[in-house]
Amino acid sequence: MSDSLRSFSDRSSHPTNKVGHPPGSVVFTGEDRDEPVRFSVFDYTEMSLDEYETGDIDEVLSYFSSPTTTWINVDGLHEESVIRTIGDHFEIHPLVQEDIANTSQRPKVELQDGHLYITAKMLYLQDPEQPTPPGAGVSAEPFEVPDEPALRAEHISLLVGPGYLISFQETPGDIFDPVRTRLRNGRGRIRTSGPDYLAYALLDVIVDHYFVVLETLGTWAEDLEDAILETPEEETQEKVNALRRDLIFMRRRAWPVRDLLYQLTRLDSPLWDESTGPFIHDTYDHAQQVADHIEALRDTTSGLMDLYMSALSHRMNEIMKVLTIIGTIFIPLTFVAGIYGMNFEYMPELGWDSGYFIALGVMAGIALGTLAYFRHVDWI
Repeated sequence: MSDSLRSFSDRSSHPTNKVGHPPGSVVFTGEDRDEPVRFSVFDYTEMSLDEYETGDIDEVLSYFSSPTTTWINVDGLHEESVIRTIGDHFEIHPLVQEDIANTSQRPKVELQDGHLYITAKMLYLQDPEQPTPPGAGVSAEPFEVPDEPALRAEHISLLVGPGYLISFQETPGDIFDPVRTRLRNGRGRIRTSGPDYLAYALLDVIVDHYFVVLETLGTWAEDLEDAILETPEEETQEKVNALRRDLIFMRRRAWPVRDLLYQLTRLDSPLWDESTGPFIHDTYDHAQQVADHIEALRDTTSGLMDLYMSALSHRMNEIMKVLTIIGTIFIPLTFVAGIYGMNFEYMPELGWDSGYFIALGVMAGIALGTLAYFRHVDWI
């Protein structure tokens, strides 16, 4: 298994599609898709909630004229015209529209043109045979690692404006079900707060799901340690290398999220209420813990490689010890057989009727005596 625990997004994206285009060009760089873009709408106040899904962008845009708080989730970035239509409707800067479609964009936060733009990476472990991300929330059981799991990263963009939040995702399915449940049930302060608190809630779920991924990878590292101690095989080494590569992949995407959360803790904007500050600071602390866990797991993975080399060396030493013992036993036997295998006419004991059996007995005694000595000195 040479490609286990690798992110598919690195090999399925096409960042070279942007080469030659002027700044501000909306060019999708992710995996090629043909399904239509879908929109899910949550339009809510403290006392009411309107939820529905549609594929009509004009119907979606009509909701922004209401005095409620509106969350529009866009599933699909491959239809670039959708991004342009939304961008033109809200007068979003062309460079921001470009970043929404650029799936290789580094996580960051920007405040411009009356909008707050946040982009992050949603990470999850996915069975290669499963077409969509697992829809489990943070409280769900960790994803069971199959023989060839895949660590995937999905480009997430959030546009926070006065009274609304627009989220853009590459594919249908996500880990935001806990937030949707809170909106439907009216739990907590999410229905009484603005879109900035909703943006915090989505970022909090993304960061918390990093722990789910790390827990699963940590369990898999423990299984690899047991496999190394039991039978250090070449396939096990490949799995350790794959785990190390994916931890590097995760580090490159989780650490910038920590930085953008730090920027949000210090953000001074009418789009970001001061009451959201303590909550986003708590999420920043979680992101810091994620970074620490990633480093600890990387150290563990490096130790697994050292353990593999030690186990392989120990196994080789055991093999060499057995071969040495066998060789040592047969050296005197070969000497005796060689002496009596010489073609001389006159040699001692050649005329004995029982000479052959005596020679065999002597060789057997030498072999047994050698084995007894090796056991006496704890070599075997």
